Amino acid sequence: MAWQPQLVRRVDAAGNPAASLGHALVDDYLEFVAARCRPNTLLATAYDLKVFFSTVPKEPADVVTADLFAFITAQKKPRRGPKVVRLEDGEAGLSARTIKRRLASISGLFGYLMTRDDLAIDRNPVPTGLATRRRGGNRGAPLLRTPRTLPRVLGPGEVEAVLGAVNTARDRAMVLAMLLGGLRRCEVLGLRLGDLSPGERRVFISEGKGGHQRLIPVSAQFFAAVGDYLDRERPTVDHDRLFVVLRGPTRGRPLSADGLDEILAGVRRRTGLPKLTCHQLRHTCLTRLREAGMALEAVQAQAGHRSIESTRIYIHLANSWLVEQYLTASAAIDADQADI
Repeated sequence: MAWQPQLVRRVDAAGNPAASLGHALVDDYLEFVAARCRPNTLLATAYDLKVFFSTVPKEPADVVTADLFAFITAQKKPRRGPKVVRLEDGEAGLSARTIKRRLASISGLFGYLMTRDDLAIDRNPVPTGLATRRRGGNRGAPLLRTPRTLPRVLGPGEVEAVLGAVNTARDRAMVLAMLLGGLRRCEVLGLRLGDLSPGERRVFISEGKGGHQRLIPVSAQFFAAVGDYLDRERPTVDHDRLFVVLRGPTRGRPLSADGLDEILAGVRRRTGLPKLTCHQLRHTCLTRLREAGMALEAVQAQAGHRSIESTRIYIHLANSWLVEQYLTASAAIDADQADI
């Protein structure tokens, strides 16, 4: 019997975020995810499953691999007309990264259902890849090829425009946390007063991606902006969250992700930078550090990347480093040719 998922966000009895879609088995899995993952991961998983079961209105036990291929086809259909494509990969539908994330969420659900001994589900309908015939045996090809794209970073003039467009010392401090420290949006919002060590110019990230913590240095400019914010703007509150709402009925409450996004939206309007995001500020920081000669392993530690592969992108972004390497090699080649 088909069912229509309805995503419901709530808070459980212990005060933790929870989500449900209205199906006993799927909701059991979401409860399992909530117990072991961060809230953002829970919500992303719940939304991915909602999209899938809205596209494939079947009971989980009735889903077959053909349904997954049909789902991929539906996700790749044009969203804004057949002639509108993304410049980064030339696709008109959802990006390959988004589709792969949704397939991972679906695969996680069926992996969970397979391990339960009270169900008759004994296979995961999400294929791990496509078989290909090659010399030396069969090898699997990925279902979707994800293009390796480079994120855009801000130039010096754009950085000045962004800093000149913020309205408060609080907003300046948050922008500098991303622009000079490479913090993620969730890490900025999770900062507490006790996480700052102004004398050492270091910040403790207690709520990093995946629950990982790290202690990183941040420029004195950030601490100066925080000092101005604490002296002039931050109201007296009964909690230690660093960045709070300054005006309105929620004054004094911790600033939310929506609140920070609204602040960035205002900066985009005032600067004329339509693509400005929190992640772009972070990318700009990490690219600058690499261009300045910071070792790749040090950039990895600053960024909080679990894998060095995530950091290698900044080798390609650091244009001055690439130019220097090219010119050195080119000079050596020219010298060899002159001796011929």
